[in-house]
Amino acid sequence: LADQAYEPFRALVEMALRHAGGVRIDHIIGMFRLWWIPKGAAPNEGTYVRYDHDAMIGIIALEAHRAGALVVGEDLGTVEPWVRDYLRERGLFGTSILWFESDGSVGPPGQPLPAERWREYCLSSVTTHDLPPTRGYLAGEHVRLREQLGLLTRPADQELGADRAAQAAWLQELRRVGLLEDDPDPDQIVSALYRYLGRSPSKLLALSLADAVGEMRTQNQPGTTDEYPNWRIPLAGPDGRRLLLEDVFTDPRAAALSEVMAEITGHSVRAVM
Repeated sequence: LADQAYEPFRALVEMALRHAGGVRIDHIIGMFRLWWIPKGAAPNEGTYVRYDHDAMIGIIALEAHRAGALVVGEDLGTVEPWVRDYLRERGLFGTSILWFESDGSVGPPGQPLPAERWREYCLSSVTTHDLPPTRGYLAGEHVRLREQLGLLTRPADQELGADRAAQAAWLQELRRVGLLEDDPDPDQIVSALYRYLGRSPSKLLALSLADAVGEMRTQNQPGTTDEYPNWRIPLAGPDGRRLLLEDVFTDPRAAALSEVMAEITGHSVRAVM
């Protein structure tokens, strides 16, 4: 790339932005470094290979400016704090997911980070394509799936217990800010979680299509290839009934959550993300 003055990469970014008001770059830490493992070696025998992130991010920022578009970088997981600061200084948005926003300074580790302390220049949502839909997460469907696929590193009851504790902390936070009553049903919890996003200073908010219709099943299960039909799960409601694209726009759950997003953003919502 350096020998070609990064032209192939620049052309790729320019093409992606040509007809878009914005793009989301998954795993943006890959512009900084990747963990390479020699063929036949064990995972712990690999090493980080680092890239010229100044050149890569600079091109992204330049092409976004030319296109009048915004760029969201998925900066979740093992990402050093300075990387997030670096992206922000160059005009790129980060990503915040509610279940990951925790803060040990106000109590035990894993306690919810109050919404007012979330980042401003980021895309915030409750879940992602790599996590179970919210209703499925609340019901523990993801643990049963991972147990079935042999992906758990501890007994299923311990995994479920840890998730229940995290969920209980968030439900308590929702009650603390007046968004949830006692004995809520799943739809009320999902609605309250998205309303909570509106309490944050985040410039961008996203509504999961799976959450909008009450889907229970994971769309993409990290750590699998042929073991699970990633990206081939037909969209369905909580009853398992398949939904066509046209059904989404008349689905009562999607309409209700769209109204929530309209309320917290102050803008009419005609579609879901």
